Amino acid sequence: MLPFAEYPVRPAAFAATLGPTLIIVPHPDDEALGCGGLLALLRRAGQPVHAALVSDGTMSHPNSAVFSAPARRAVREGELRHALALLDVHTEPLLLRLPDAAVPTGPAQPGFAEAADQLRAFVLDSQIATVLLPWRRDPHPDHRASYLLAQAALTGLPAAPRQLEYVVWAWQRAAPADLPQPADHVAGIRLAIGEVLPQKLAAIAAHRSQVAPGVFTDDAQGFLLADDMLTKFDQPFEVYFEHHT
Repeated sequence: MLPFAEYPVRPAAFAATLGPTLIIVPHPDDEALGCGGLLALLRRAGQPVHAALVSDGTMSHPNSAVFSAPARRAVREGELRHALALLDVHTEPLLLRLPDAAVPTGPAQPGFAEAADQLRAFVLDSQIATVLLPWRRDPHPDHRASYLLAQAALTGLPAAPRQLEYVVWAWQRAAPADLPQPADHVAGIRLAIGEVLPQKLAAIAAHRSQVAPGVFTDDAQGFLLADDMLTKFDQPFEVYFEHHT
């Protein structure tokens, strides 16, 4: 049984305390699923919001013949921009374009160090105060890899941004060991997003290639968000893990 419903609730006004915020997005749609409400609340509070997309998003439908890998990437990046615009986020996302389903996990792997450097420079240039990043043990390899990439980028900054970790696949797949442990030094919170829930749902729906009937319809084995998964995000709160010492 997930403990999320037991977490204390933070009001919508919590968003105003976060300052300029960057969300680390493993795949297009994770920003809307995990943080759509918070992103909308940040913008309502007048806070700048930026997004960094980690993967190229091409492997949701790898067998499509009608859409080549570059075409799939273009569709998914376009969906990301549309979803962000619906949340009133109009800054151009940073596109790292690491391989979907194979995001590197450390500096020994191709592309990791370069992406970490890009991300670090982006954080500094944008004067980011808070980073939203995937929960470190969210049950998807790319989400865990994106967390590691973010940590590499944030290490050694003159002023460490605040960090909030968000959940996507933990709603459906979390094993007990995937949930926070005392050594993680995080506390779970629920953010009240009821007033912007319609915006969040519209942003999720903007990812048309990931929601039935889809866009890449010539790949019968391709990925679509299941109805029971979507239900997890149609509720008036979002779950975050907030760092503490």
